[in-house]
Amino acid sequence: MTVEPRQSTVWNYAPAPEATDHLRLRDRYGLFIDGAFREPAEGRHEPTINPATEEPIAEIAWAGPADVARALEVARSAQPRWAALPDRERGKYLFRIARLIQERARELAVCETLDGGKPLRESRDVDVPLAAAHFFHYAGWADKLRYGVAAREVAPLGVVAQIVPWNFPLLMAAWKLAPALACGNTAILKPAETTPLTALLLAEICQEAELPPGVVAILPGDGQVGATLVRSPGLDKVAFTGSTAVGRDIQGALAGRGVELTLELGGKSANIVFEDAALDQAVEGIVNGIFFNQGHVCCAGSRLLVQESVMDEVIAKLWARMARLRVGDPLDKNTDVGAINSAEQLARIEALVAAGEAEGAVRRSLACDLPEHGYWFPPTLFTDVAPAHRIAVEEIFGPVVSVLSFRTQAEAIQKANNSRYGLAAGIWTDKGAKAFEVASALRAGVVWQNTYNHFDPTAAFGGYKESGFGREGGPAGLRPYLRVVRSP
Repeated sequence: MTVEPRQSTVWNYAPAPEATDHLRLRDRYGLFIDGAFREPAEGRHEPTINPATEEPIAEIAWAGPADVARALEVARSAQPRWAALPDRERGKYLFRIARLIQERARELAVCETLDGGKPLRESRDVDVPLAAAHFFHYAGWADKLRYGVAAREVAPLGVVAQIVPWNFPLLMAAWKLAPALACGNTAILKPAETTPLTALLLAEICQEAELPPGVVAILPGDGQVGATLVRSPGLDKVAFTGSTAVGRDIQGALAGRGVELTLELGGKSANIVFEDAALDQAVEGIVNGIFFNQGHVCCAGSRLLVQESVMDEVIAKLWARMARLRVGDPLDKNTDVGAINSAEQLARIEALVAAGEAEGAVRRSLACDLPEHGYWFPPTLFTDVAPAHRIAVEEIFGPVVSVLSFRTQAEAIQKANNSRYGLAAGIWTDKGAKAFEVASALRAGVVWQNTYNHFDPTAAFGGYKESGFGREGGPAGLRPYLRVVRSP
């Protein structure tokens, strides 16, 4: 491994930490069932931890089997009344939720950063605005459902279980809840055990919006809560975002039960840079593609494929740009790379990076002063990577990019598709025809041209192969929450 010093920078940034004295956090949060916060049947509470400091933020109730059964019973009872509301009235509730997210944007952004470790500017400028945008978008669809499914007459599925990961807690909750509610379903949301806080603030927002009791339940806890929920009778649909291994387990548990399923799983996405690309622009896209949210992104551009003729130039520009990344306090508005979400995830990143070195790849990691407490990993670049190396095959889910070369367009496509995953890809070229040719040959659900990690509630998102199936977002995101009752 080579640890290289930072290059001198033009600007020195003074600390700019976001204040936290405006937060209205409770010391303890219950389960959100039937429109109210309630104590768990087993009385279990666990602290949610700030990964940047390892200090507890609040005590969180963990659901047990009795709580899951109660939430299902309430959701089943509430669903016919919710579905019977005029479509436009359901849309009004979603609109209220969106407005309240905007009103509490600063609080939500700070909580997301405290609980998850991501830089504040990402929580503030990406997660919270996109969460509101998803509720706004599906509020508009609530009275137009048949136009989103080829003019067919449709009805809601019923009760849906939704399990979201720890990398985008609030955004993933909005991503799943908004279309489900717009379609007339009731929902039980299970947030990740390490990042439940903003889901519980969203429960408060549901109360402020006067959402009818039972329409949304939120059950924090560990993986056992999700397993119990998935295996419980009375479900009509499960939507899961997370690891491929857990996705397989859920699919097996639902087999033969007639329960609908959407899976959005892992990825090892290729970011392809051709020699005719605007290289400075491409380097910015590479940085955004892998170091955004510390690489905790299922569609992160963790495999960088660069045409041989510009390989040296791209690596030099990329390393110079990486040297200017600011790593540290996520609450500082100047921070580019925050804390790793948990000790468990940090250990996985370290193990895979060690494997990359052991297999012969050349590692470059920034020499930066990391805080004494918390979970941290410096932005890292691997060169001399072979397609069979673990760092080129397995999802690292951290700030680590592996660089591979190619000579021809056909070789770039072959290497990009040489993965068991198929979630996303990026193409950097100034030639539109080439971009369309390559995109049509890539087996990836989302392909970006001359940009990366840009999301929009009007666009569908989802993958192929071991990256899952089904689509979320836009009109395509309605179909998984509806059943067709009559064709036109």
